[in-house]
Amino acid sequence: MVVSDRYVQMEARTAIVTGGSSGIGLAVVSRLAATGHKVAFFGSSAGKVEKALHRLDLAGMRSDVMGEAVDIRSASEIQAFVEQVGRRLGPPTILVHSAGMSPKREGERIAVHDTPLDQWQEVLEVNLTGAFLCTRQMLPIMVDRRFGRIVMIGSQAARALPRFAGAAYVASKAGLAGFVRSLAAEYASAGITANTVAPGNIATEMTGGRSSPQNLAAVSAIPAGRIGETGDVAGIVAFLCSPEAGFINGATVDVTGAEFVAP
Repeated sequence: MVVSDRYVQMEARTAIVTGGSSGIGLAVVSRLAATGHKVAFFGSSAGKVEKALHRLDLAGMRSDVMGEAVDIRSASEIQAFVEQVGRRLGPPTILVHSAGMSPKREGERIAVHDTPLDQWQEVLEVNLTGAFLCTRQMLPIMVDRRFGRIVMIGSQAARALPRFAGAAYVASKAGLAGFVRSLAAEYASAGITANTVAPGNIATEMTGGRSSPQNLAAVSAIPAGRIGETGDVAGIVAFLCSPEAGFINGATVDVTGAEFVAP
Protein backbone atom coordinates (compact mmCIF):
# COMPACT_ATOMS: atom_id res chain seq x y z
CA MET A 1 0.00 0.00 0.00
CA VAL A 2 1.28 3.46 -0.87
CA VAL A 3 1.08 5.91 2.02
CA SER A 4 0.46 9.47 0.89
CA ASP A 5 2.63 12.37 1.98
CA ARG A 6 -0.46 13.87 3.62
CA TYR A 7 -0.80 10.84 5.92
CA VAL A 8 2.86 10.98 6.87
CA GLN A 9 2.42 14.64 7.79
CA MET A 10 -0.54 13.71 9.97
CA GLU A 11 1.58 11.30 11.99
CA ALA A 12 3.97 14.05 13.04
CA ARG A 13 1.34 16.38 14.52
CA THR A 14 0.75 17.14 18.20
CA ALA A 15 -2.72 16.70 19.70
CA ILE A 16 -4.27 17.78 22.99
CA VAL A 17 -7.14 15.73 24.41
CA THR A 18 -9.20 17.05 27.31
CA GLY A 19 -10.78 14.51 29.62
CA GLY A 20 -8.19 12.06 28.33
CA SER A 21 -7.66 10.06 31.51
CA SER A 22 -10.69 7.78 31.09
CA GLY A 23 -13.56 6.70 28.85
CA ILE A 24 -13.84 8.12 25.36
CA GLY A 25 -11.01 10.57 25.98
CA LEU A 26 -8.53 7.81 26.87
CA ALA A 27 -9.62 5.79 23.84
CA VAL A 28 -8.93 8.84 21.65
CA VAL A 29 -5.49 9.30 23.25
CA SER A 30 -4.67 5.65 22.53
CA ARG A 31 -5.91 5.82 18.93
CA LEU A 32 -4.04 9.01 18.10
CA ALA A 33 -0.86 7.71 19.72
CA ALA A 34 -1.16 4.45 17.82
CA THR A 35 -1.33 6.33 14.52
CA GLY A 36 1.84 8.27 15.22
CA HIS A 37 0.63 11.47 16.82
CA LYS A 38 2.33 13.12 19.75
CA VAL A 39 -0.44 13.36 22.34
CA ALA A 40 -0.90 15.41 25.48
CA PHE A 41 -3.97 14.90 27.62
CA PHE A 42 -5.31 16.18 30.87
CA GLY A 43 -7.95 15.32 33.40
CA SER A 44 -9.21 16.78 36.64
CA SER A 45 -7.80 14.01 38.87
CA ALA A 46 -4.06 13.47 39.26
CA GLY A 47 -4.73 9.89 40.33
CA LYS A 48 -6.71 9.09 37.18
CA VAL A 49 -4.05 10.72 35.01
CA GLU A 50 -1.38 8.52 36.57
CA LYS A 51 -3.49 5.40 36.06
CA ALA A 52 -4.05 6.35 32.42
CA LEU A 53 -0.33 6.90 31.87
CA HIS A 54 0.35 3.50 33.43
CA ARG A 55 -2.16 1.84 31.07
CA LEU A 56 -0.58 3.56 28.09
CA ASP A 57 2.84 2.46 29.30
CA LEU A 58 1.72 -1.17 29.51
CA ALA A 59 0.33 -0.88 25.98
CA GLY A 60 3.65 0.48 24.73
CA MET A 61 2.20 3.92 23.96
CA ARG A 62 4.07 6.17 26.38
CA SER A 63 6.48 7.44 23.75
CA ASP A 64 5.54 11.02 22.86
CA VAL A 65 2.60 11.00 25.28
CA MET A 66 2.23 13.25 28.31
CA GLY A 67 -0.55 13.75 30.82
CA GLU A 68 -1.24 16.24 33.60
CA ALA A 69 -3.98 17.21 36.03
CA VAL A 70 -5.52 20.50 34.87
CA ASP A 71 -8.63 22.39 35.93
CA ILE A 72 -10.46 22.93 32.65
CA ARG A 73 -12.29 25.87 34.22
CA SER A 74 -9.01 27.77 34.66
CA ALA A 75 -7.76 29.82 31.70
CA SER A 76 -4.34 30.21 33.34
CA GLU A 77 -3.88 26.46 33.90
CA ILE A 78 -4.91 25.73 30.31
CA GLN A 79 -2.49 28.34 29.00
CA ALA A 80 0.35 26.88 31.06
CA PHE A 81 -0.45 23.37 29.85
CA VAL A 82 -0.59 24.33 26.16
CA GLU A 83 2.72 26.17 26.48
CA GLN A 84 4.30 23.18 28.20
CA VAL A 85 3.04 20.88 25.44
CA GLY A 86 4.57 23.17 22.84
CA ARG A 87 7.96 22.99 24.54
CA ARG A 88 7.92 19.21 25.06
CA LEU A 89 6.07 17.82 22.04
CA GLY A 90 5.86 20.65 19.54
CA PRO A 91 3.09 23.13 18.65
CA PRO A 92 -0.31 21.46 19.15
CA THR A 93 -2.60 21.80 16.13
CA ILE A 94 -5.22 19.18 17.07
CA LEU A 95 -7.74 19.61 19.88
CA VAL A 96 -10.20 16.95 21.00
CA HIS A 97 -12.51 18.12 23.76
CA SER A 98 -13.81 15.08 25.63
CA ALA A 99 -14.00 16.47 29.17
CA GLY A 100 -17.51 16.38 30.51
CA MET A 101 -19.76 15.75 33.47
CA SER A 102 -23.37 14.62 33.77
CA PRO A 103 -24.67 14.77 37.35
CA LYS A 104 -27.28 12.23 38.39
CA ARG A 105 -29.34 11.62 41.52
CA GLU A 106 -29.48 7.93 42.44
CA GLY A 107 -28.67 7.10 38.84
CA GLU A 108 -31.47 9.25 37.43
CA ARG A 109 -31.39 12.66 35.77
CA ILE A 110 -32.18 15.63 37.97
CA ALA A 111 -35.36 17.51 37.08
CA VAL A 112 -34.95 21.09 35.94
CA HIS A 113 -36.85 22.50 38.94
CA ASP A 114 -34.55 20.55 41.29
CA THR A 115 -31.29 21.53 39.60
CA PRO A 116 -29.16 23.74 41.86
CA LEU A 117 -27.78 26.85 40.18
CA ASP A 118 -24.19 26.02 41.17
CA GLN A 119 -24.53 22.57 39.58
CA TRP A 120 -25.94 24.08 36.35
CA GLN A 121 -23.04 26.52 36.22
CA GLU A 122 -20.42 23.85 36.93
CA VAL A 123 -21.67 21.59 34.13
CA LEU A 124 -21.60 24.45 31.61
CA GLU A 125 -18.17 25.56 32.84
CA VAL A 126 -16.67 22.10 32.32
CA ASN A 127 -18.55 20.91 29.24
CA LEU A 128 -18.87 24.14 27.26
CA THR A 129 -16.78 27.00 28.64
CA GLY A 130 -13.82 24.64 29.04
CA ALA A 131 -14.04 23.86 25.33
CA PHE A 132 -14.02 27.57 24.56
CA LEU A 133 -10.99 28.24 26.79
CA CYS A 134 -8.95 25.43 25.21
CA THR A 135 -9.95 26.39 21.69
CA ARG A 136 -9.20 30.06 22.24
CA GLN A 137 -5.75 29.19 23.56
CA MET A 138 -4.88 26.93 20.61
CA LEU A 139 -6.41 28.82 17.68
CA PRO A 140 -3.45 31.22 17.19
CA ILE A 141 -1.14 28.19 16.91
CA MET A 142 -3.38 26.61 14.27
CA VAL A 143 -3.82 29.85 12.33
CA ASP A 144 -0.08 30.43 12.30
CA ARG A 145 0.50 26.98 10.80
CA ARG A 146 -2.50 27.07 8.46
CA PHE A 147 -3.68 23.73 9.84
CA GLY A 148 -5.99 22.80 12.67
CA ARG A 149 -8.37 20.06 13.69
CA ILE A 150 -10.94 20.64 16.43
CA VAL A 151 -13.27 17.83 17.47
CA MET A 152 -15.86 18.27 20.21
CA ILE A 153 -17.40 15.22 21.85
CA GLY A 154 -21.09 16.06 21.92
CA SER A 155 -23.98 13.73 22.64
CA GLN A 156 -27.02 12.10 21.14
CA ALA A 157 -28.87 13.73 24.05
CA ALA A 158 -28.40 17.09 22.33
CA ARG A 159 -29.89 15.76 19.08
CA ALA A 160 -32.89 13.77 20.30
CA LEU A 161 -35.29 13.58 23.22
CA PRO A 162 -32.98 12.97 26.22
CA ARG A 163 -33.85 9.95 28.34
CA PHE A 164 -31.13 9.90 30.98
CA ALA A 165 -29.22 13.20 30.82
CA GLY A 166 -30.19 16.27 32.80
CA ALA A 167 -30.94 19.66 31.30
CA ALA A 168 -27.53 21.18 32.09
CA TYR A 169 -25.72 18.38 30.27
CA VAL A 170 -28.08 18.55 27.29
CA ALA A 171 -27.75 22.34 27.04
CA SER A 172 -23.96 22.17 27.23
CA LYS A 173 -23.70 19.56 24.48
CA ALA A 174 -26.12 21.45 22.25
CA GLY A 175 -23.99 24.52 22.85
CA LEU A 176 -20.89 22.68 21.66
CA ALA A 177 -22.51 22.02 18.29
CA GLY A 178 -23.33 25.71 17.89
CA PHE A 179 -19.81 26.68 18.92
CA VAL A 180 -18.43 24.30 16.29
CA ARG A 181 -20.50 25.91 13.54
CA SER A 182 -19.16 29.32 14.53
CA LEU A 183 -15.59 28.02 14.44
CA ALA A 184 -16.11 26.50 10.99
CA ALA A 185 -17.51 29.75 9.64
CA GLU A 186 -14.66 31.85 11.03
CA TYR A 187 -11.60 29.65 10.51
CA ALA A 188 -12.18 27.37 7.51
CA SER A 189 -10.16 29.70 5.30
CA ALA A 190 -7.18 29.19 7.64
CA GLY A 191 -7.11 25.44 7.04
CA ILE A 192 -8.90 24.68 10.31
CA THR A 193 -11.83 22.30 10.65
CA ALA A 194 -14.19 22.01 13.61
CA ASN A 195 -16.63 19.14 13.97
CA THR A 196 -18.80 17.49 16.61
CA VAL A 197 -18.96 13.77 17.26
CA ALA A 198 -22.23 12.84 18.98
CA PRO A 199 -22.07 9.43 20.67
CA GLY A 200 -25.13 7.50 21.70
CA ASN A 201 -25.02 4.97 24.51
CA ILE A 202 -21.35 4.16 25.04
CA ALA A 203 -19.96 1.90 27.78
CA THR A 204 -17.93 4.27 29.98
CA GLU A 205 -17.50 5.07 33.66
CA MET A 206 -19.97 7.94 33.26
CA THR A 207 -22.71 5.60 32.01
CA GLY A 208 -21.87 2.80 34.45
CA GLY A 209 -20.42 0.37 31.90
CA ARG A 210 -22.11 -2.31 29.79
CA SER A 211 -24.08 -3.85 32.67
CA SER A 212 -25.51 -0.62 34.09
CA PRO A 213 -29.32 -0.48 34.24
CA GLN A 214 -29.21 2.53 31.92
CA ASN A 215 -27.27 0.72 29.21
CA LEU A 216 -29.13 -2.58 29.56
CA ALA A 217 -32.40 -0.70 29.13
CA ALA A 218 -31.02 1.14 26.09
CA VAL A 219 -30.01 -1.94 24.08
CA SER A 220 -33.56 -2.73 22.94
CA ALA A 221 -33.77 0.71 21.26
CA ILE A 222 -30.48 0.38 19.38
CA PRO A 223 -30.84 -1.23 15.94
CA ALA A 224 -27.21 -2.38 16.08
CA GLY A 225 -28.19 -4.54 19.04
CA ARG A 226 -25.37 -3.50 21.35
CA ILE A 227 -23.99 -0.71 23.46
CA GLY A 228 -21.25 1.28 21.78
CA GLU A 229 -17.59 0.95 22.71
CA THR A 230 -15.20 3.83 23.25
CA GLY A 231 -13.23 2.62 20.24
CA ASP A 232 -16.28 3.21 18.03
CA VAL A 233 -16.00 6.90 18.88
CA ALA A 234 -12.20 7.10 18.82
CA GLY A 235 -12.05 5.79 15.25
CA ILE A 236 -14.17 8.58 13.78
CA VAL A 237 -12.39 11.18 15.92
CA ALA A 238 -9.02 10.04 14.55
CA PHE A 239 -10.31 10.36 11.00
CA LEU A 240 -11.68 13.85 11.61
CA CYS A 241 -8.24 14.82 12.94
CA SER A 242 -6.53 13.75 9.73
CA PRO A 243 -5.69 15.77 6.61
CA GLU A 244 -8.05 13.48 4.67
CA ALA A 245 -10.98 15.07 6.55
CA GLY A 246 -10.13 18.58 5.43
CA PHE A 247 -13.44 19.15 3.62
CA ILE A 248 -15.59 17.98 6.56
CA ASN A 249 -16.27 21.11 8.54
CA GLY A 250 -19.02 22.28 10.88
CA ALA A 251 -20.59 18.82 10.87
CA THR A 252 -22.11 16.64 13.56
CA VAL A 253 -21.29 12.95 13.14
CA ASP A 254 -23.59 10.61 15.05
CA VAL A 255 -22.11 7.42 16.54
CA THR A 256 -25.26 5.77 17.85
CA GLY A 257 -25.69 2.34 16.25
CA ALA A 258 -28.64 3.88 14.35
CA GLU A 259 -30.51 4.65 17.57
CA PHE A 260 -30.72 8.21 16.32
CA VAL A 261 -30.83 9.03 12.62
CA ALA A 262 -30.85 12.71 11.69
CA PRO A 263 -33.43 13.75 9.07
